[in-house]
Amino acid sequence: MTFSDYRVAVVTGATSGVGRGAIDLFLSKGLAVHAVARDESRLAELAAKGAIPHALDVRDTDALTRELRGIEADIVLNSAGVSRAGNILDASAEDLDDLVEVNLTAVMQILRLLYPGMVERDRGHVLNISSIAGHYNFFGHTAYHATKAAVHQLSRQLRNDALGKRVRVTELSPGRIETEIFSRNLGGTPETDAEAWATYYEGFESLTVDDVVSAIEFAVDAPAHVNIGLIELMPTFQVPGGLTFDRRDAALETTAASTVGSSTAE
Repeated sequence: MTFSDYRVAVVTGATSGVGRGAIDLFLSKGLAVHAVARDESRLAELAAKGAIPHALDVRDTDALTRELRGIEADIVLNSAGVSRAGNILDASAEDLDDLVEVNLTAVMQILRLLYPGMVERDRGHVLNISSIAGHYNFFGHTAYHATKAAVHQLSRQLRNDALGKRVRVTELSPGRIETEIFSRNLGGTPETDAEAWATYYEGFESLTVDDVVSAIEFAVDAPAHVNIGLIELMPTFQVPGGLTFDRRDAALETTAASTVGSSTAE
């Protein structure tokens, strides 16, 4: 199957990052593109290009159901995602809810609405944006890692659900991409844009949105009998290797023992 076999695409996270880049690709291929995002002003810009806007929060299942019901999607790109700085030791309840609801629950709810139609029509392609955080463990963003690992397993399971049908599923697992995500973690202001660029991108050869969009094009344009299940994209200078073995300080051991002894005496 190639783009010529498809008519309709649905894209979440449509106003920034990979979702925004994919909108241009899909429109250039002649698809009717449903753009899902919260930013109404940016959606208006996409509408001017020919996309069909859906202004909603993907955490709102009722809104998703209302807006997407009846759409015969041939391509679904789940690109909406959030991250948070820190790990499970300092995460707030709101942080955890947002990560699970946006990165995982919304993906499943969207597929609940659109995937059965693909299977029934014997035609379709799901593209899920995960992350190398779903495959490798490294410090920070613990709940983010957990949600992306779930997207990885979900992507594999979807293939089982559509066995015998010409429906394909591709997980795109990128390393660091030049997007707005780090700035949003810092507050999402022009000042944090500059801080994020200086901290995470300046001097690094990171992936670009175009790199990931090119991978999407490659996966969709593969022959009908070929399912490209997983594409891991990483900057050449970024590697996930390494093993940390922490050596506990002797003074800390003494302090801990004293604390335990004091507690026992009480």
